[in-house]
Amino acid sequence: MLRNLLNHFRCDLAVDLGTANTVVCLAGEGVVLNEPSVVAVQRGAKKILSGGCAVGHLAKQMEGRTPERLSVVRPLRDGVIADFELCEAMLRYFFRKARPPGKRLRPRVLVGTPGGITPVEKRAVFNSVHRAGASRVWIMPEVKAASIGVGLPIAEPTASMVCRLGAGTTETAVMSLGDNVAATSIRTGGDRMDQAIVDYLRRHYSLRIGQTTAERLKLDIGSAFPLDEERSVELSGIDSVTGLPRRVTITSEEARDAMADPLQAIIESIKAALDHCSPELASDLVHNGLVLCGGGALLRGIDRFIAEQTGLPVRAAADPLTAVARGLLVCMEDLRQWRHWMHSSEEDV
Repeated sequence: MLRNLLNHFRCDLAVDLGTANTVVCLAGEGVVLNEPSVVAVQRGAKKILSGGCAVGHLAKQMEGRTPERLSVVRPLRDGVIADFELCEAMLRYFFRKARPPGKRLRPRVLVGTPGGITPVEKRAVFNSVHRAGASRVWIMPEVKAASIGVGLPIAEPTASMVCRLGAGTTETAVMSLGDNVAATSIRTGGDRMDQAIVDYLRRHYSLRIGQTTAERLKLDIGSAFPLDEERSVELSGIDSVTGLPRRVTITSEEARDAMADPLQAIIESIKAALDHCSPELASDLVHNGLVLCGGGALLRGIDRFIAEQTGLPVRAAADPLTAVARGLLVCMEDLRQWRHWMHSSEEDV
């Protein structure tokens, strides 16, 4: 009776705390929040603008357009917390938006974390989520959550492979009988692709652009594999020599060349996971293939590019952006079954 009474006033949240976006699921309802992981602050004071509401979509609209006294900040970098204070403020705002009316007790929260983070970085996640308003915190590897979110038969005696292409990290795992057989995690993802485009335009066109413009170019014409009909886009930036605004036309072939190094790093991480597989598991993967999730799975031709480089059948998940959050939600709604995959703040991490 006491448990039922507590559940009436308490909610359970599953949180994919990503470098670029944060997705929050509410137990019993599904995805209730999907916003950029950014906050707008006053420089030096770390005071969030608009009375603490310049978070997520509102802050993203200001990115690259703020005066000198203001800045738009990402509290996470390469999948881990870089600014504890701002991360807590951002999570507090997201929890407040996601929590339904009438749920007065602090929520229990399950958070996805990169597989390659250190114990110190794990402890930082526990502390930040607790201070943001959670009553109990569990963490779980994102790649395991993603495998559940995309519906892979991970409990069966056959190999299943998933690759999560995030903004800050790329993680690959081969699973069988409910656990990892092989896994790799590298701090290369969509952000490195954006920076590669920025560097390419500076070298080849003497043009300075921001990360936001590079990301937009990647989404508009970027691809990992040659397109049937190549595209082009005109963009604006600052001439490095004259300091004046200038426009240039960039093709999808040039964008692909710019992103070649981070794309190759992703291929090497996938091959490293495959190298640790037994011949039997490798044989399974020839038939079962590789599933892509995360924002990077939306890059045009990424499935064909990885298939050509690895020889495996590759497909993107149906909703790659929310795969991790949906997997976390499954675990949160059935704690008894999935508890062995989680760590709590009371345990030695």
